[in-house]
Amino acid sequence: MRWERTESFKGDYKRLSKRERELFKVVVAEFNEACDASVADRAPWPSRLRVKSVEGAPGVFEMTWSFSGPDGRATWEWVHVADAGGRHSAARWRRVGGHKILRAP
Repeated sequence: MRWERTESFKGDYKRLSKRERELFKVVVAEFNEACDASVADRAPWPSRLRVKSVEGAPGVFEMTWSFSGPDGRATWEWVHVADAGGRHSAARWRRVGGHKILRAP
């Protein structure tokens, strides 16, 4: 899966603790596989990723990557990128952190 990061995401990621970054990296591999499956054949998202639309933010989705402390969430949106191979779907990471990121997803 191709992906991009917003400046907000980059700043949020730097503020995560080492443990939070490790947890996020583990789930990103699963997320990427789920994105590929979703784009290829519209497969449902694995329930453990808890992917859902962010209320009041059309086109923005939330993924919960940790419940048991620290609270871990990330927001993202689908974008289309063009390169020499044509147009492709990509996930643009918008924010990462705790529940408070949902105030400005």
